[in-house]
Parts: sequence; C-alpha cells; structure tokens
Amino acid sequence: MLGILPLKEAIEKAEDQGLDLVEVSPNAKPPVCKIIEYGKFKYAAQKKAAEARKKQKTVEVKEIKFRPNIDTNDYEIKMRSVRKFINAGDKVKITMRFRGREMTHQDIGVKVLRRIREDLDTTVKIEQFPKLEGRQMVQVFAPNISDKVNNKSEKRPTPEKD
Repeated sequence: MLGILPLKEAIEKAEDQGLDLVEVSPNAKPPVCKIIEYGKFKYAAQKKAAEARKKQKTVEVKEIKFRPNIDTNDYEIKMRSVRKFINAGDKVKITMRFRGREMTHQDIGVKVLRRIREDLDTTVKIEQFPKLEGRQMVQVFAPNISDKVNNKSEKRPTPEKD
C-alpha cells in the first residue's frame, strides 16, 4: 500500500520493480491503480468473467399445449407440469390449439386460459396476454420474482439468542 501518489512517480516505481501500473477502478476519486504484471491481471479478469457467466441461469421458455375441450384429469396433469416449470424459474408458454370448427368457439379456449391464470394466481406474472396466432391462442407466464424473494427470506434460519 503506497497511498496517493502522482502519476509519474507511480509509473517510475512500477518500472523500478519491473512490473506494470494497472488502473483497477478508474471511476474512483482518486483513481485506484495497482503495481502488478498486466498479463496476470488480464488472466484474473478473464477467470472472474468466466465464473460469472457460469453462475448465470438462462431462463428457458417451456411450452405446454392445451385443447379447448380438455378433460379435468388431463388439465390437472398439465397444470402440475406448469407449476413445476414456474417453480424452477422458467417461463411457460401456454398454447391453446384449435381444430376445425373449434375456431368458431374461441371463447371456450379463453375460458380455459382464464382458469389457468386463476389457478396459478400469485405465483406468476402475465408476460403476454392471450393472443391468436393462426389456429392457436398463446399466453406466456413468467415466475413472480417478488414471490421467490419472499420464499428465500422465509427459508433462512434466524440465529437464536439465549
């Protein structure tokens, strides 16, 4: 730790030691620099960036297809998988497929989508409202982030004081 030095003096000290003067945080007042080997600094920065990329979770969009005249048991099974995807942190795309004359009764499909929305209630936020795309109606749900934060805070054990 050398403290605050003029730029020329810091460069001279770095050259005397046979190292480089590397600016670590340019936005700080005064800017923070280190006297280290530049190659090692770049290598450490690359490793840190790779580790950050590794820890990132990619959000996938899972698709589940429904039909307007779905039976209650089939509905429950599909809803179980929707909940599983939402709890895993993935977005869910609900596709309501219409065949033949079912296109004239789109209101039945809208009712099923409304029922799905009511069953999921507060665990999701609606990312895309029901939209007709050709012969299918699509709605996208995303996990409710604030709900996940609340669940994590509840799971943490509080230290007990005697």
